[in-house]
Amino acid sequence: MDRRTFMGFAALTAGYGLRCTSATAQTNFPNGPVRLVVPYPPGGVVDVVARNWAEAMRRYGTVVVENVSGGGGTIGAATVARSRADGQTVLFGETGCLIISPSLLKPAPYDPIADFAPVSMLFSADNLMVVNPDLPVKTLAEFISYAKAPENKVAYASAGIGTSTHLTGELFKQLTGASNIVHVPYRGAGPALVDVMAGIVPMCTPNVTTQILDYHRAGKLRILAVCSAARLKIAPEIPTASETLPGMIMRIVGGVIVPAKTPDTIVSQLAQMNQAAVKDERLVMSLNNAGLELRTDLSVAAAREFLKQESDRLHPIMKMAGIQAQ
Repeated sequence: MDRRTFMGFAALTAGYGLRCTSATAQTNFPNGPVRLVVPYPPGGVVDVVARNWAEAMRRYGTVVVENVSGGGGTIGAATVARSRADGQTVLFGETGCLIISPSLLKPAPYDPIADFAPVSMLFSADNLMVVNPDLPVKTLAEFISYAKAPENKVAYASAGIGTSTHLTGELFKQLTGASNIVHVPYRGAGPALVDVMAGIVPMCTPNVTTQILDYHRAGKLRILAVCSAARLKIAPEIPTASETLPGMIMRIVGGVIVPAKTPDTIVSQLAQMNQAAVKDERLVMSLNNAGLELRTDLSVAAAREFLKQESDRLHPIMKMAGIQAQ
């Protein structure tokens, strides 16, 4: 748990040009420490970015980071969903706990749309199509042909059932018709990458990280494509999957979420705080070092629209694949 005590909110909001309306003043926000729930264990990408975000928020008040992991992120997310809607408890969530995991559990622990109020979707991490360098393919088109050939037995490694890496492989199968590809779930992306480099599994579908880019450039792995609409800013030489296979887009997107019914004045204030926080050099560096990209539109409206659109896009993929929680 990371505790940081900061200067008072009222004195510093004036320095950032935030204006407290009478309605806002009545909420007395923030009223004491803000609890930032990270629904994953310490040390992961989401946790690192969340802690640097908390550090960037030091200008506004006290932030306490708490890791509440388990259930594919649903335990921590449910904790926030059941919290008082006063802005004092914030979720640093991403696609997994906001869309994928809750749809796999019966009954669902929360409604991702009805039980949360998005503030800002902060970052995105695209998925990659990665193969062992000894596999006789150099492009995504060649891999598609290889995977569809009946004499080839192809498997893909994921970071676990119900992750975006799992959905990447299933979307690839659905778009190509290569239904004979076998899914091999691992307990995290790290072990999956190790086995792909060792040639135990020919392919994996991890989220982009600078480490994987380094492996690619060193010849330890071969990245065939990035599953995004545009090429990566940090690696523009890698083609997008959609250049060969239209619709092959998969990513995780994360950001700041509060419980539903949180007053609009508080949501608006948090959004304004976030706009200032993302200019913090340490936060930007943590995103860059993790291979994540800062989203350009951090508004409340964009966050709400994104979650709705992504939910509508991912649910049919999961349904067609018959993915069930384990």
